[in-house]
Amino acid sequence: MSAVRRKFGDEYQAVGLARCSARRERQRFVDKNGRCNVQHGNLGGESSRYLSDFFTTLVDLKWRWNLLIFLLTYTVAWLVMASMWWGIAYLRGDLHQAHGDSYSPCVANVYNFPSAFLFFIETEATIGYGHRYITERCPEGIVLFLFQSLLGSVVDAFLIGCMFIKMSQPKKRAETLMFSRAAVISQRDAKLCLMFRVGNLRNSHMVSAQIRCKLIKSRQTPEGEFLPLDQCELDVGFGTGADQLFLVSPLTICHEINSESPFFCLSQRSLRSEQFEIVVILEGIVETTGMTCQARTSYTEDEVLWGHRFLPVMSLEDGFFRVDYSQFHATFEVPTPPYSVKEQEENLAQSSLLNSPIDKKTRREQVCPLDCADTTGEKNKLPAKLQKISSRKEGLPPRALRMSSSNTEKTFSTGDLLKIQEISPISDGEDTDKRMQLKALKINAKALTQSTSQLELQKDFPGLGSPEVKLEDNFSAKL
Repeated sequence: MSAVRRKFGDEYQAVGLARCSARRERQRFVDKNGRCNVQHGNLGGESSRYLSDFFTTLVDLKWRWNLLIFLLTYTVAWLVMASMWWGIAYLRGDLHQAHGDSYSPCVANVYNFPSAFLFFIETEATIGYGHRYITERCPEGIVLFLFQSLLGSVVDAFLIGCMFIKMSQPKKRAETLMFSRAAVISQRDAKLCLMFRVGNLRNSHMVSAQIRCKLIKSRQTPEGEFLPLDQCELDVGFGTGADQLFLVSPLTICHEINSESPFFCLSQRSLRSEQFEIVVILEGIVETTGMTCQARTSYTEDEVLWGHRFLPVMSLEDGFFRVDYSQFHATFEVPTPPYSVKEQEENLAQSSLLNSPIDKKTRREQVCPLDCADTTGEKNKLPAKLQKISSRKEGLPPRALRMSSSNTEKTFSTGDLLKIQEISPISDGEDTDKRMQLKALKINAKALTQSTSQLELQKDFPGLGSPEVKLEDNFSAKL
């Protein structure tokens, strides 16, 4: 599989993601474009709250509804006001009279409803052709004209302000903020990290840009309470200030997986069976308008690649840095342990416990019982005189080593003394008498061996031990 992925690169990666999505398709909490898939229903009497904030309600509506309300409001207002002008002309009888020097109407040259409508449009739009006008002999027309001016100003301010805010919303600015299609998990600075990439397509900066991450995952508390879509914060550098971005080039956002991370027990195998969603929120102030902009996206478990890393997109050109956005979403495989951070820490703790140096006291406690057991066994095999010598605490005189009843017993005792010299453990807390005793055994070991050899010669040649008997006297003539 790795060979095929290295061969086909991003194409194979895209096919793999599509298969996973087709196999495990489920509803997203936040779409890739940042839209939240939440609908509010069964509001009951709470629907009236929308009318209390009617302006915000209009701004939040979709563009088609805003345009429809805009056109209907002006059309209805114009028709109503035109009808009022036509009604005044009808009540005064101006529609059936010839307008001239002999007759002064309320509104000159208004004979029917279309002419009344044209008069209202010319007045409201301040066109003023001069053909239709109000005369001073119509006080009701003057009052209606004042009401028309005030009402028109309010309608214009409301609708034009709503459209202006709708057009100047920074939601479209979020379209030029990019997020990588997938998130990756790999090692950085010898630590397992979850990473994704963000970028800004415009030359204008995002002032005070800040990024946050939320983990959306259902869980059950120890008390048995089920929490659907529970939100948990992911640390992306809040304590170190790494969440404050200088977004002039693509940046890789990193979340360190440690004991405080929700992914502490996540491994490559458990990633296949998990169900979660990572919501990324990027906020900042648009430099050109000064308005706050927010861009959102999300990553499901199928869009998290274990053992991958993003390709570099920055290159140095003549006098500037170039960003290659064609490689913005590209990743490549890197060696990554398939174990979770918890498993790695447990394995490291076990290995360090086995390889840690044991202090002298503990090592002596482990070794000393075996040595003492061997020494005790050897001591029980020694003759009575040598057992008495080895257990004595005061210093041994040199003659004590030569006190043996038989030559065979002395020979056997000499070997045992040498064993005592080799296997006797010496601890730091032994008293001075025992040190002197073992030192005496070590010094006289050689002399005792020589004495044993002489005793063997005396057994074969009885007169050899006396100083006045010569060796040559007991030999035959040939010897």
